[in-house]
Amino acid sequence: MSTLAHEKQILEYEKMILELKEKNKGNALWSDEEISKLESKLQQLKNKVYAELSPWDRVAICRHPQRPKALDYIRNICEDFSELYGDRLFRDDRAVICGLAKISGQKFMVIAQEKGFDTASRLERNFGMMHPEGYRKAMRCMRLAAKFKIPVLSLIDTPGAHPGLSAEERGQGWAIAQNLWEMARLPTPVIVVLIGEGCSGGAIGIGVGDVVAMLEHSYYSVISPEGCASILWRDNGKKELAAQTLKLHAEELMKIDIVDAMIDEPQGGAHQNPTEVYTNVKKYILDQWNILKTVHPETLLEQRYQKYRRIGKFSIEENPPIA
Repeated sequence: MSTLAHEKQILEYEKMILELKEKNKGNALWSDEEISKLESKLQQLKNKVYAELSPWDRVAICRHPQRPKALDYIRNICEDFSELYGDRLFRDDRAVICGLAKISGQKFMVIAQEKGFDTASRLERNFGMMHPEGYRKAMRCMRLAAKFKIPVLSLIDTPGAHPGLSAEERGQGWAIAQNLWEMARLPTPVIVVLIGEGCSGGAIGIGVGDVVAMLEHSYYSVISPEGCASILWRDNGKKELAAQTLKLHAEELMKIDIVDAMIDEPQGGAHQNPTEVYTNVKKYILDQWNILKTVHPETLLEQRYQKYRRIGKFSIEENPPIA
């Protein structure tokens, strides 16, 4: 299992306790009370480390190789899933998974960005970076959901839209813009959950919704910390400063109405206890559906419009002080 920088001291302490317990099996040198005290100190250490995480530490947690991916959520919160393929124009984009699912008996159209879990699957999924045909596939399935009055669930996890020449040749910017336009007017509830990275147009291209939630250590930004550091300071080494400056996480984004809720993760991140995360995400989805299903479609669209109008609030002083 990959070890993050802030986890090293914790893992060393855990290893020491395990070794003591193993030695105690043959010759009880340590009492149960003494081992219990060590375990208590371990928990205190965890509480201290995880309470003092920097924004960059949380980005590292978000990118942890064992962090649950979109397929994990589909397998663990859906009782049934039937995948739909292709954009009917060019090809099937494997960076996005679309399909009909049931969650606690309720039908959903699931749109989910998938990064892959090993070298082969990451290459197949293009690390979760969608091409124009991926956005068109997603919109085709969303239109289908609207036709049959099925709510849409969007799971976001991407370092950005594919930046290559092939994507630009096929209209990457146009495909994302078209999705923004159509999702804003989609006459069915749209629930958006950021389960990992949410970078730039790659994320917002399937991210316009009635409610937007983020997992505790996911991040949502116009650019990655590394990209920001390279542009603003011409120094990739300032990525930690960039992560702090960008205000990437749910606590900051909720203050300015970009996201609506933060979904708790287990201590240390989703990879520490995936089952707990699946439970929390499923509960959030069903709670929001129970609210949104009572809203008339016209009211739903107006609320969605007003939600995005509120983003980017500013104030103007009528009589600013004279310098």
